[in-house]
Amino acid sequence: MASIYFQDHMKHNSCWGCGSSNEHGLKIKSYWDGDETVCIWQPKPYHHAVPETVLIGGLICTIMDCHSICTAIAHAYREEGRDLKNEPIIWYVTGGINVSFLKPTPMGGPVKLRATIKEVKGKKTIVSCNLTSFNELCATSEVTAVRVETDEWFKVHG
Repeated sequence: MASIYFQDHMKHNSCWGCGSSNEHGLKIKSYWDGDETVCIWQPKPYHHAVPETVLIGGLICTIMDCHSICTAIAHAYREEGRDLKNEPIIWYVTGGINVSFLKPTPMGGPVKLRATIKEVKGKKTIVSCNLTSFNELCATSEVTAVRVETDEWFKVHG
């Protein structure tokens, strides 16, 4: 099943949230489920806020952002009829994120992210994402993903 995870096929992805090559990172894994993408991620006990029974909000933002950006990248490859391993590399960055916390996200179990493409307009892709825990909706987000020219992006930013 590991061959279906987007992040395992993305070159240059050392991101703390979604990079497979970042040994200290969260290493979220995203995959297609029809026209939606899914990520199931298990927080560690030290990922808590105060009180220690809830997941910290900044980490919620991070995993929603990373899952959404990876969704935009995978969608672009899918639209071009290409595999994630194919050159040239397609890369997106976060142009904006809006997260709504609907209720505290409890610790102790995995969180599930589901994302869909809401709109594609030029270089911008709008991705909607929901986060559930114990089958309850805890947070929603909308991410504006912006496609960048990879040669220039990696030349300037490493």
